[in-house]
Amino acid sequence: MNLSELFEKRRSIRAYDANKKVTKEQIEEIILAAGQAPSWKNSQTGRYYVIMSEEVLERFKAECLAEFNAKNCADAPVLIVTTFVKNRAGFTREGVAENNMGNCWGAYDLGLQNENLVLKAAEMGLDTLIMGIRYEDRIREMLDIPETEEIAAVISLGYRVSEPVAPKRKEVSEITKFY
Repeated sequence: MNLSELFEKRRSIRAYDANKKVTKEQIEEIILAAGQAPSWKNSQTGRYYVIMSEEVLERFKAECLAEFNAKNCADAPVLIVTTFVKNRAGFTREGVAENNMGNCWGAYDLGLQNENLVLKAAEMGLDTLIMGIRYEDRIREMLDIPETEEIAAVISLGYRVSEPVAPKRKEVSEITKFY
């Protein structure tokens, strides 16, 4: 499958097949692809917390996600919490911001990694939903995420149960200025 086909195939999935599991090996392959994304001075600050245990999944969905997101990923067999190390991307090694974005650069780098993650998943026949509405304090406590990391997203991973309709996208002329 070429990259253009992946762009067309990838969708945010809100209904997963509860009978199809995802293996640790598949997740490792997906995270390896995520790590190939470029990062500020090759700082590679993205981190991944993978939830596969049915017991932890159930508890996490009930305690760490907004109700509608818990419903959206109810049957997803895997959740991946993505974080980045604070004060590294966009900063000197001494911790001084090197541009006006500060820690936003860490979020930018993680966004690049997360895009690789969802595209690799799609290439492998898996589906995802990136969720930003979640309860950070509960997640940090449950997964023992250090304060030195910023929690960015929770990504559900599994197999879709149906084909969603592609949403309309803006035309290039609506989002671009040429000079």
